[in-house]
Amino acid sequence: MGSRVSDRIAAIAESATLAVDAKAKALKAAGRPVIGFGAGEPDFATPDYIVEAALAAARDPKNHRYTPVGGLPELKSAIAAKTLRDTSYEVDAAQVLVTNGGKQAVYNTFAALLDPGDEVLVIAPYWTTYPEAIKLAGGVPVYVVTDETTGYLATVDQLEAARTERTKVLLFVSPSNPTGAVYPAGEVDAIGAWAASHDLWTVTDEINEHLVYGGAVNHSIALSAGEKVVVLNGVAKTYAMTGWRVGWMIGPTDVIKAASNLQSHATSNVNNVAQVAALAAVSGDLSAVAEMRSAFDRRRQLAVSMLRDIPGIICPEPLGAFYVYPSVKGLLGKSLRGKVATTSAELAAIILDEVEVAVVPGEAFGTPGYARLSYALGDADLAEGISRIAKLVADS
Repeated sequence: MGSRVSDRIAAIAESATLAVDAKAKALKAAGRPVIGFGAGEPDFATPDYIVEAALAAARDPKNHRYTPVGGLPELKSAIAAKTLRDTSYEVDAAQVLVTNGGKQAVYNTFAALLDPGDEVLVIAPYWTTYPEAIKLAGGVPVYVVTDETTGYLATVDQLEAARTERTKVLLFVSPSNPTGAVYPAGEVDAIGAWAASHDLWTVTDEINEHLVYGGAVNHSIALSAGEKVVVLNGVAKTYAMTGWRVGWMIGPTDVIKAASNLQSHATSNVNNVAQVAALAAVSGDLSAVAEMRSAFDRRRQLAVSMLRDIPGIICPEPLGAFYVYPSVKGLLGKSLRGKVATTSAELAAIILDEVEVAVVPGEAFGTPGYARLSYALGDADLAEGISRIAKLVADS
């Protein structure tokens, strides 16, 4: 007797980042002093003015009813205004679809754009959800692999080498999850112009747009990639609103209409209270993210410094998001308290078992031999967690 689950769904891999986070939280709940570097989630509370807007919305009976599938009109207008303010990309409210978190925007987009066999260029390391959403839509992810020697940046030449007659979409992410890489403006424009010259769709995930450090500047590829662009974004990272589940996609009106039709059968409208909270967020200033960015920058520098002091680890400096993505290849094949890892997945298991620190192995992001550590946790936990890893290596 075959599986009771469809082949299509059975082929989906569990979100590795959420799985690591769940395991860390379960161990912590059981009384173990686990430090989790797994989930990409700010440790800050959602700003008070956003919470107050939600409380008021919950008391208003109009929010107790169905609202338009595509989003509250005032929120769509505010998202269009915010997009112009932050990226100089001008769009109309009719080009916006409000979604249940950024993940639904990803799913909607690939479902709306792809036919079976269409290829999507995915720069690796990549966020775990992208390939699954592409495959669910019948598409084929084609990986363009980068490494620490280039700061995890892909070149036009690499992208062109991967392009075929079946290529329909370029997926572009800057600042990157999991690497924290940020493309310089000139390189962004060159890649956008290349995509446009080959009549490709460009899907750009800009969820980490405000989390850049040092001299890095976020520059949207939507400005150079022509008309066939879909922008993915949301309030999760900028306003510490991961649990509120409000994202959006921006694109040509025919694509947005198609994605809205899909959403009308999947979820209907996004939670109204959360939409009102998101309206307060995107309509307000960026002081909340400025405060977080300062803390993240401090933690970023500490994480890089401490990891670079561990023999066998090579850690490029991330310029965006809140992740470090070191190479751990130098630790593979070495005895760590009598245990030997031959893969980064095995190494992550040893680190969790021996020193109770949870990291996400590079296998989850398409590049074995690496690990992702989120530094969106408290300063004390950050230092303690990396110190434990350092001690594990030193003791061996």
